[in-house]
Amino acid sequence: MGQNIAPYKFRWWGKYSSQVGNWGVHYLDAIRWCTDELAPASVCAMGGQFAVQDDRTIPDTMQVCYEFASGRLAIFGQYETSSTAAMLQGEVELRGTQATVFIDGHKYRVVPERGGQFQDHAPRTEPETVAAKGSNHQLTTRHAQNFLDCMWSRELPAADVEIGHRSTTMSLIATISRRVGQRLTWDAENEQFVGNDEANAHLHYEYRRPWKLG
Repeated sequence: MGQNIAPYKFRWWGKYSSQVGNWGVHYLDAIRWCTDELAPASVCAMGGQFAVQDDRTIPDTMQVCYEFASGRLAIFGQYETSSTAAMLQGEVELRGTQATVFIDGHKYRVVPERGGQFQDHAPRTEPETVAAKGSNHQLTTRHAQNFLDCMWSRELPAADVEIGHRSTTMSLIATISRRVGQRLTWDAENEQFVGNDEANAHLHYEYRRPWKLG
């Protein structure tokens, strides 16, 4: 049992984490940053343990669709049963009517869109590739330095705790949607599901003594 929990595989256990909590929080945070979205208005998650035969309690396959009040959709996919890349390139894809943007840890690439069926097929914008200035180590160092600088200045850091909270919440409500097997409407201001007591019951849990909330 121990080797299937520590040091990495605690993510396989719903009691401790999940893969949408592990990977989703990073990618969903990037999507929120790029689109300036606070939180989704609804979430629908589906999946299960279909192929990986171990004693995990999270899905090996999962697909999540978030809908924002703006009309944007965000899709998170988890595919533990194969190693084939889910996207043509990059780790985050932003798909719009003018272009599609592929983003990874080092660059972003803009690919012009063309009209769909019965539309003009001329490219709607210009292609572009922009590389990040600095290595991953340097970029991480800048984040850390920004945090330390803000400890002195008392200003909010570039990625403050509220930003982390909102991106983490976005991951957690997906887990709850799959658990209750429903599409859920999310009230971001009050941080509650709308009209669903079963889902809201999963927003809290009994803490191990002596810990408590509030």
